[in-house]
Amino acid sequence: MRGRGKERAWEEHLPHDEGEGRIDKGRDKAQKTSEGQATGEKSKRGQGKRSHVTHLPEMFPVGPAPWPRLRVLWALWALLVVLLAPWRLWAIQETQECTWQVVLNNLESVGKNDTIDHFVDQELYTVDKVFDLLVDAPIDPDETYLGFPYYLKINYSCTGEVSSEALVRKGHLTGLKPVVLVTFQSPVNFHRWKIEQLQIQMEAAPFRSPERCDAEEVCLMSWYTPMPIKNGSVVMRVDVSSNGLGPFIPNKRFHVNINGFLERGRDHELQFTVGNELFHLIPRHFVNVPSRPLWYTVDQTPVLILGGIPEEKAILLTDTNFKDFFLVELSIDSCWVGSFYCPQASFTATIYDAIATESTLFIRQNQLIYYFTGTYTTLYENNHSSERWVRVLANECIKRLCPVHFHSNGSEYVMALTAGKNEGYVHFGTITDGLVSFKLLPRDRSVCNAILVDNCSITWAVFIAGDYNLLMLVEIVGPTSSKYFQVVSYDLVSDYLVVLYTIPEFIPDARGLEFLMILGTESYTNFPMVPKGMSYNPYNNLLLIWGNFLLQSFNSENFIYLADFPKELSIKYLVNSFRGDMAIVTENEEIWYLLEGSYQVYQLFPSKAWEVYISLQVLQQSSRYAPNETMVTLFYEDNKLYQLVYLIDNQQGRLVKRLMPVEQLLMYQQINNEYVLERQGSHLTLSFSNFCPFTVMRLQELPNPQIYTRQERYRAQPPRVLEPWGFHSENSLAVYQGLIYYLLSLHSKYDKPYAEPVHDSTWRWWKNKKQDQEYYFYLASNWRSAGSVHVDMTSYEKIYDLKAENELPERIFLDKGTSYSFSVFLTARKPEVQHGPSFQVLSPVDLAVVLADPDCIEAMVKEKVLVNRNSVLFWVTLSDKRSCFDQGISGHHLMKTSMLVNVLGSSGHCFQNTNRGPRMQSNLMVPVLIGCPPGKRLAFDITYTLQYNRVQNKHYFDCVKVDPEMPCFLFRDIFYPFFLIQDLVTGDSGSFQGSYVLKVVGGGPTLDTIKEYSEEEIYRFNSPLDKTGSLIWTTENTTTTEDLAFNIMSHNSLGIEWLCLENSPCHDTIPHNIFAPEFFFKVLVSNRGVDESTYCDYQLTFLLHIHGLPLSARRAFLILLVSASLFVGLVILYIVCCLLSPYMVKVCNILRWKINSIIGLESSYTYSTPSDSRAFSRSGTVSWRSSRLNSRVVYKGAEENKAET
Repeated sequence: MRGRGKERAWEEHLPHDEGEGRIDKGRDKAQKTSEGQATGEKSKRGQGKRSHVTHLPEMFPVGPAPWPRLRVLWALWALLVVLLAPWRLWAIQETQECTWQVVLNNLESVGKNDTIDHFVDQELYTVDKVFDLLVDAPIDPDETYLGFPYYLKINYSCTGEVSSEALVRKGHLTGLKPVVLVTFQSPVNFHRWKIEQLQIQMEAAPFRSPERCDAEEVCLMSWYTPMPIKNGSVVMRVDVSSNGLGPFIPNKRFHVNINGFLERGRDHELQFTVGNELFHLIPRHFVNVPSRPLWYTVDQTPVLILGGIPEEKAILLTDTNFKDFFLVELSIDSCWVGSFYCPQASFTATIYDAIATESTLFIRQNQLIYYFTGTYTTLYENNHSSERWVRVLANECIKRLCPVHFHSNGSEYVMALTAGKNEGYVHFGTITDGLVSFKLLPRDRSVCNAILVDNCSITWAVFIAGDYNLLMLVEIVGPTSSKYFQVVSYDLVSDYLVVLYTIPEFIPDARGLEFLMILGTESYTNFPMVPKGMSYNPYNNLLLIWGNFLLQSFNSENFIYLADFPKELSIKYLVNSFRGDMAIVTENEEIWYLLEGSYQVYQLFPSKAWEVYISLQVLQQSSRYAPNETMVTLFYEDNKLYQLVYLIDNQQGRLVKRLMPVEQLLMYQQINNEYVLERQGSHLTLSFSNFCPFTVMRLQELPNPQIYTRQERYRAQPPRVLEPWGFHSENSLAVYQGLIYYLLSLHSKYDKPYAEPVHDSTWRWWKNKKQDQEYYFYLASNWRSAGSVHVDMTSYEKIYDLKAENELPERIFLDKGTSYSFSVFLTARKPEVQHGPSFQVLSPVDLAVVLADPDCIEAMVKEKVLVNRNSVLFWVTLSDKRSCFDQGISGHHLMKTSMLVNVLGSSGHCFQNTNRGPRMQSNLMVPVLIGCPPGKRLAFDITYTLQYNRVQNKHYFDCVKVDPEMPCFLFRDIFYPFFLIQDLVTGDSGSFQGSYVLKVVGGGPTLDTIKEYSEEEIYRFNSPLDKTGSLIWTTENTTTTEDLAFNIMSHNSLGIEWLCLENSPCHDTIPHNIFAPEFFFKVLVSNRGVDESTYCDYQLTFLLHIHGLPLSARRAFLILLVSASLFVGLVILYIVCCLLSPYMVKVCNILRWKINSIIGLESSYTYSTPSDSRAFSRSGTVSWRSSRLNSRVVYKGAEENKAET
């Protein structure tokens, strides 16, 4: 089932008190669903509700997480934790916990209860008919207004409340309005789409359900906002917050992604293109089944998939990060081509490896790999999508797929490790706009041949995208059948391969230390090292080799052994947040935790802390935990660790996504390990050691974030409706859709070569309406607005002054020489005073700033001890060192690095209590991206250029046909161009003060005939070294590039003189009318290689309209000759006419007399006809009137005729 108003089995059993739960699919409907349906009951698609509850026979506890026995000791521990953390339970009693609920509705579902849609449709629809009603509103009637295919329906629910409808009504009456912030993820392919960090903030509009009810005004209502989409983005984050009125509801984030693997059938029902949906979760699919990793491209993947279901060619598929999901049986051929070169022992239908990218899904079944490209019209053309699963590398024996977590150079990557005939090679896959291609690496010879061994096998591979470097974990079989492992590096650019590190054969003896530096002089145990994989974090250059051990290195050559991880265990996979921490899952499903930058590994499950936490969940009667559960996978989302678990409760099975309480478990471990019983008088008291060196940690003096995060944000509010209760109608919601679309279209159109007079993308919308703003307000105040809708011009704007929220930003972009500063305030637990010759107060806490690339960035820390407050204030400044990045296009090829702010001795010991639970402190990791930040551009300052040229040339002549978007410049005038550096994020705009190179790279006499010039032609037309007479322009500036090939210009340049020499394309342009010839030059301006003030390679290409071009001497002489000939001919003709005019007059008179004579003869003949007197009378009358002016001549002629007769 995929239609609206229907729900899935696992959704019906998801807890509604889950703060990180799925997108709500109809709370009340799920509560009314019958729970007594049998497992084998069948239900057809689109008919009624369907129960997928699995009834199980009595069985022993299964899975890796058996319910803890509530022994007295653990009950006491749970009570102890409650006493130590009273804020947690007592706050629940005092404060009602509420949470937002968001669902996706299409146009037909608006106002209907218990409906949910998935983001499938990507086509826009027109709302012009609604805008035609707004005859007197600040809109442009000539524009086309479109709407998006979906709305966001917003409600909220609170614990202990039965009626969510009453809550929503109460919130509306108390002034509550949800504020929705939609963040569009920037695309992978920056060659096709612009890289930008775009957000739009909307206020939700209240909408009354049209369903019948007994109340006079309203029974059911919800809030709605348009769900906008943007070209190049298929991943959207939706953050819902309150406007500050009504009940307190914490902010909540939802993932609303486009699902390109669903389509609408002929009956408009949704169906999968990758296979068929299965509607029953069978226990054998999950019970006692090992967990498996979730692999995808970080921050770019709209649809996640998970395989590993035993003996089924089925996967779990989700487009909401497992807040809801589908079980899909894949439509693959399941061939098994076993042969002598592919040592496949047996056949299985299980999907072992599954990787999701922005547009394509990859799976491995047996030795074969398949891919399927989804339908994403916002990313590429429709012909890139797949109609069925495509088998690739069919003649290869693939033993494993390895993910590449980050994209680079506009593409995503995946790696396939081979066995059999191509052992020692890696099939390197590249995905660009849904097109998949593989190449074999290394190119010339196998890894075994390169490292001079006969028998080797690649166990794991890691691709470092920033360096185009491939790291391989290679297993080598020696002459005596002994095995050892090496880390091998392969450079994809130079085709160079080298051995970086040889892993010891046995585990080192740490002798009680937390970590041990591997130098080759240490002693070893008898436990062999068995490497199984590698993990690499590009932000801090941390390479981890894992197996039954953990080795870490920051330069891939010198390794540290982490001794806290037991050598008796074996790691199955790692889950990296890439923000400073990671989770470790072992073969026996234990979960461990590691903070990057520290050497201590914490056991989260199973542990005493976990048992205490479970005991507390039992006391709270949480539905997220059950006596028997099996972990399906573990993954990070928004820097938080989540579990997907299969729960068995009351003989029923269900899948639940829940938060892994890392901070709480670490707190409980700390309490459990460090306590002392002290006797005070006649009774014992508990005292605990707090290892956190400070009591208060605050971030202060944070700068405004946008200049560093590069987030562009628009604000849009719904149009005001003239309705007493403030409820919107379908028409007003459609107007809201059209306004949001037009706002985003203005944003996309603003990035054009010619700078606007006002640096604001919304300026063009209101420039002709601002003077009438008070009139529109008058109409709305008197309820006279057309269509009962008032559009407020101040409600649609771009925000440039966002304030910091007392926390470090999600990421920092640094341009050349720029810096980021903030301060850290710490209050210590115990002051340290040093006595001696001079009384001195020592700093009770120390702050460390760890840089991943100290050669590229530097940090300066200043300290001030506040004695009277027992505190320390640290000022931290992070700066770029101007040394590690060449110039690049805005947002392209950025270098990844990071900064780690750490209070010494506090890792894993310091926590801050928040309304969402404890939060870890003192370990702040911030990704830093070095290069040209997104949102910066170079624009042609046409306004100042016109003004300056008019002053310098003493005049200005525009073209005869004036184009306000592209003014003309006269050929004979000196041309002085000026450019602007515009920051689309902060709104700053100023004159470009750097140096640049200007080239004419194309041109033509008309817009339709513009052609691109070749590199050789560009050199001839622009270089001062040209000797072929092909120069188009020249300048008096003497500064040139290092090779003397081109002139270097600046804002102080002496201007450009147009030449159009004989061999240039603009020479001897043929005029098309009586006016002087015109020419359109395609001009490229770039500061690359000539401007050292920035990392940005500002490349601007624009058209320059030049009129008044001179003609060549030959064509001018020809035109002069023709013109003179015509003039002389006209003069001669005039003279001849003057001389012959008397004769011509005489001839004309004679000719006129003869004509009159002929007319007279005809008239007399008519008078002399006696046949019909009536005819005579009529003819005579007519003849008389027609010859009235010449009657005397005619009459005389008649008499003569009569006499002759």
